[in-house]
Amino acid sequence: MKRRSLITAAAGAVALGTATPTPASAQPLGGAPSTPLCTFNVISDIQGDLGDLTVALKDIAATAPNSAGLAVAGDITPRGYDFEYAAVRQVLERGPRPREIAWAIGNHEFYVPKYADPQTLALATWPNGTTEDSLFRSFYRFAGRSAVYAETTFGGIPVLTIGTERYMHYHDPKLWDEVWLSEAQLSWLEGRLRYWSGRRKPVMVVAHHPLPDTVSGTRNKLYMGDYLQADALLGLLGRYRDVFLFSGHTHWNLALSDWYVRRVVPGTANLDGFSVINTGAIQTGFTDNGQGGESTVPGVFNQGLQVEVHRDRVVVKARDFAAGRWLKQISVPLATRI
Repeated sequence: MKRRSLITAAAGAVALGTATPTPASAQPLGGAPSTPLCTFNVISDIQGDLGDLTVALKDIAATAPNSAGLAVAGDITPRGYDFEYAAVRQVLERGPRPREIAWAIGNHEFYVPKYADPQTLALATWPNGTTEDSLFRSFYRFAGRSAVYAETTFGGIPVLTIGTERYMHYHDPKLWDEVWLSEAQLSWLEGRLRYWSGRRKPVMVVAHHPLPDTVSGTRNKLYMGDYLQADALLGLLGRYRDVFLFSGHTHWNLALSDWYVRRVVPGTANLDGFSVINTGAIQTGFTDNGQGGESTVPGVFNQGLQVEVHRDRVVVKARDFAAGRWLKQISVPLATRI
């Protein structure tokens, strides 16, 4: 079982192509002023930290008052109980509430079966009467849809959320949090990427789990085998230069140099690759411990992203919500002007 797959009540590697980190020092926070066509925000890994979620929402409202939407890259709840989803909704209702929200499903949305009741961890009797279908229904009710994968737009910019359609321990006792994507989801993603490419629009893809050999942590053994169809997903995303994949799950610090990378996938005829961006986390930060594992970032940790889409480029800014300061940014030229 992977790190953080066992939580308390309080709270097959694929090598395709290369990932190239871009030094943040090469991208100063200054530059020529320009009005973006669209601004939106990305967070992930709330995991019950509603205090930090409130701080993040207030900071977003102050720094991006005209934000077109908020993408949440999974781990909305600590375990997936309905009352935990309700608690997140209460925070949103108190405000400030984003204009639109795109929800991706995470592995923590599937942890109810580890408990006999909300106060009693009971792994020996997993799944403790909880059905796989009930976990998906809870997410669907909260997100207001009937499928894991979905499309919305933020200010006319397409946002695609993807995620696992099985919690794999129900299907294979050797597996736990690995991501399983159906042929239907992959076909849908292929069609939407082709559609928006034909309309000369950059596409924002939001997933909880990171792809191997991309952003911070994904060369760590903890995260190299998250996708059961990593090669298929990489093959789809890798065709398009103006695809931006936002992934969470690792909680790795946005201060790291490989928070943003270009991922080149051989055989896709796209030698420039596509953009992959770490989303940080609302709840607890981690970083490399130098021994093939990870260590906790000390102090208050509460990070996320602001994304500005211009006619000729996309600017992604890493934000420390707790400190109220920008960490870094990257400006990515678009292959085609919008």
